Amino acid sequence: MTNPGEHRLAKKKQAERLGRRAELIAMIILFLQGFSILARRYKTPSGEIDLIARRGALVVFAEVKARPTHDQAIDAVSFKTRRRIERAGRLFMAKAPRLADCALRYDIISVVRWCPRHLKDAWREGE
Repeated sequence: MTNPGEHRLAKKKQAERLGRRAELIAMIILFLQGFSILARRYKTPSGEIDLIARRGALVVFAEVKARPTHDQAIDAVSFKTRRRIERAGRLFMAKAPRLADCALRYDIISVVRWCPRHLKDAWREGE
């Protein structure tokens, strides 16, 4: 019988693999829509953005969630999570003056098993 610490570590590793797979699927979805990926797992003191992508004059900050259902994935992006992504997005934009004229969009890409759903313009900054 395994000890509880080993079980927690195994579950954490499984969740990490699931999250990375979901991010890869999300990257493919964005790429197929004509986006180039600017950053993956962009970390700032304010938090992390799963994916940052650009197509023309549009920059998308995407939160990727893998859950048993799409509704659960979308509901997992709380008000607090949205604020964190917005703060991190402002820091990213401050370091990328070449993108100053771009429009910004906040998306959620939910992944259930291998099936993604892309919720474009999931929220507006400050909502």
